[in-house]
Amino acid sequence: MTDEELKDLDKEVKKLKRISSEWAAQMHDLVEDRLPAAYQEIPTLAQSTFAACQAWAEASARLTEALKGNSA
Repeated sequence: MTDEELKDLDKEVKKLKRISSEWAAQMHDLVEDRLPAAYQEIPTLAQSTFAACQAWAEASARLTEALKGNSA
C-alpha cells in the first residue's frame, strides 16, 4: 500500500470514528433526555449506531493490517 493510500485510509478511519461518536451521542441524548417516552426510537437509533461503529471497526482493522504490511 502506498503512503498516499495509507493516508487516505487513516483519514477514512478518523471520519468513521467521528460519525460513530455522533451516533453514540444521539443514543446518549435519547437515554438522558427522552426516555422512556421515546422508546420507539431505540431500534432505529441502535441499528444506525451499530452500523456506524461496525464500519469504523472494519476500516480500523484494514488500516492496522496495512500498517503491519508496510512495516514488514
